[in-house]
Amino acid sequence: MLQRITRALPLSVAIAILAFAWVEVSLNFSFHWMTDGDLGIGLSLPANLQLVTPAAFISWAAYFAAGADAAAFAKSAVGSLIGAVAALLLMLSSPKVADLPDFWGISLVLAVLVFGAVLATSLGDWYYVPAVFGAFAAVVFWWFATGLDGWADAGGGVGNSVAALAKPATAGSGAFGGVLSTPAEWVFVSSAVSLLCGSILGWLSVRAAAALGALSTARTNEPEHSAA
Repeated sequence: MLQRITRALPLSVAIAILAFAWVEVSLNFSFHWMTDGDLGIGLSLPANLQLVTPAAFISWAAYFAAGADAAAFAKSAVGSLIGAVAALLLMLSSPKVADLPDFWGISLVLAVLVFGAVLATSLGDWYYVPAVFGAFAAVVFWWFATGLDGWADAGGGVGNSVAALAKPATAGSGAFGGVLSTPAEWVFVSSAVSLLCGSILGWLSVRAAAALGALSTARTNEPEHSAA
């Protein structure tokens, strides 16, 4: 048991440090650094370009599920981009089939895209469907959370400013009373960037764990060399 804990310790430390860094950077980016005006509550209104904190953990997990090696990085990153593009197609096309208050347009287009995503597994081992599904879900979730722009009238807000947020007609229907109202195209860009960050974090966590493991081994063997 102790040996298993010792083996897992470097990776655990590496992931914990990188997770702390990602959450700190991504939330500050969205609510303090890349913003469009002070909300008056110690936070600012996020700009259209945001870092979607949870999305990175999805592609990070896909990287490890795919094997945590060079091939896994490619599978995670490519799968994330494919899933994000599929979600963009959903956001742009489903409102043209049926908009508010009918959901069947979203359901129908989603079913077609999911059918294609699974059928594409025949393309080869490089196509990693769990990463595609995870990324697709992350982008669609962010679309729902930020107001279903396109499907809902002005769902992404109008003007994306504190002044627009103060008016019900222009605030949008996103989370926190419209604070996170975001145009569909920016939902795609923000989510895709964040998903790619997750793949990079996965790669970095393995490299950092290897460095920590090597350092620990060197320190353990140091007394033996000194004694010799």
